[in-house]
Amino acid sequence: MLNVELLCDRMARASLQKRRDGETERQERIFNDKVRTIGVDKEALDMQVKERKKREEAEKEKQNACDADLRHNSKVACILHSREVKEKHAMEKAIVNYRHQYQQPWCQREYDLNDPDRCRKTDKDDAQMMPPGLVGEDPDSKNRVQRQREQLREWLIQQQSERAAERHQQKLEEQHYDQSRVEMDNKALQLQSLEMKRRKAEAIATKEYNLAKTEEKRRQEQNRADKSNQPEGQLKGVDVKPTLDMVGAASLFPSRYRRAPPESLQQVIQFQKYQIEERKRIELEKKQEETLHDHVRLASARTALLIERQQAKLNKQMRRHLDSTNIKLAETHKQLKPDIERGCIDDNFFSKFNTCSR
Repeated sequence: MLNVELLCDRMARASLQKRRDGETERQERIFNDKVRTIGVDKEALDMQVKERKKREEAEKEKQNACDADLRHNSKVACILHSREVKEKHAMEKAIVNYRHQYQQPWCQREYDLNDPDRCRKTDKDDAQMMPPGLVGEDPDSKNRVQRQREQLREWLIQQQSERAAERHQQKLEEQHYDQSRVEMDNKALQLQSLEMKRRKAEAIATKEYNLAKTEEKRRQEQNRADKSNQPEGQLKGVDVKPTLDMVGAASLFPSRYRRAPPESLQQVIQFQKYQIEERKRIELEKKQEETLHDHVRLASARTALLIERQQAKLNKQMRRHLDSTNIKLAETHKQLKPDIERGCIDDNFFSKFNTCSR
């Protein structure tokens, strides 16, 4: 029972042996230098070439047939066109002959039907082809053209005169405008000179008034000092009357009903000194503020320039770092590529092939 062989095993062994024999034959065919055709079916390729040639020949024949049809149609069209032109010329010639034979001028409606031979009897020199007054005839055309030319000349002369008048009027207006502007400038200069004179006179009058008031104050103080030095008996008989030139307290204008105290002059002088010092202090503060603004502006400009230079330097460094990183990545990517794409092919590359018939 152990030596009994099943049918399925026999068939499997036969199929295996058949595959082995086919593989052996295939290896002998492939690895034979004389008849080796690795991966190529020469018979199929030859069949494809033949089929392609057949298709090309069929397409060429079809194209030649189309070209022949086109040439035939073109010749037919040319023949028909020439025939149509000849027929048209013959018809026009026949029409002209018919008109010469059967449509003479004396047979037309425009001529007298009672006397058809009137055209023959009338001399061509004396015959008038178109009566006067009909549409299309203008016997007065020369006079009309002459009148139109004269009218056009008059219009041109009128336009030139109007333009000349407009230019003259515009020129007069410009002259008037320039004259009025000069007068206004002169008047403004006169007013300015008068204003300067008035201010100058006011300044002189104010100065003289202040000097007079100062002299009056000094004279009053001197009189008061002289009176204080005199005995009382002498002062009783003196009648002191207020004058119009007396100045009130802390004022430079005359006062009718107030007397100037002794300290008014010192107060005025001190107040003027205070004003001068206050003006100097304000000018000094303004100058210091302007200087501070200038320093701040220069400092901000210098800082902005330094920041801009630092930013440019950082951008340059980042660009260099990015370029170096890209170069490294390119080299790494190139190393990862196969040898055939990198162009580095050695003997180990060829040893991978022809290890099997498949």
